[in-house]
Amino acid sequence: MPSLMSRVVRILIAESPQSPMVAQPAARLVPARGVVGDRYHDGVGTFSPHPRKPDFEVTLIESEQIAEFARASGLPFTAEMARRNLVTEGVDLNALVGKEFLVGEVRLLGMRLCEPCSYLARTTFPEVLPGLVHRGGLRARIVTEGDVSVGDRVGVVPMVPFVAG
Repeated sequence: MPSLMSRVVRILIAESPQSPMVAQPAARLVPARGVVGDRYHDGVGTFSPHPRKPDFEVTLIESEQIAEFARASGLPFTAEMARRNLVTEGVDLNALVGKEFLVGEVRLLGMRLCEPCSYLARTTFPEVLPGLVHRGGLRARIVTEGDVSVGDRVGVVPMVPFVAG
């Protein structure tokens, strides 16, 4: 679960599948579309489904998993190489599958793990396939539109207690 120190440390977008990931200080997240300026928002990502699917709207990865993979493998693997949109710190993203959570004021729904694929292995290192299994991040649906910024907190949406009337 997210801790009090859970936050966004990087925001990355790429205009096309061939474009490098570029760091942004902030980004707009749009339901049913994705991150404004990113290839999946425009439907031109390597795996852009037609019709669109909610688990292709925004991806997240833990900075700790990137660092651990680079350390364990001895490879210079970076957040840009992972090609995820939001890089977090201090949050167990796997625990957010099936849960609504907030990134700043934007509400997301964790859809499924973002496992490493053969495309990522071809464009980076083959070692990512076994090295990032169940550690490659999270695919999420954008529930509410809004802006996210580096430094924004990540937290589970508080449950509202049900009161019988």
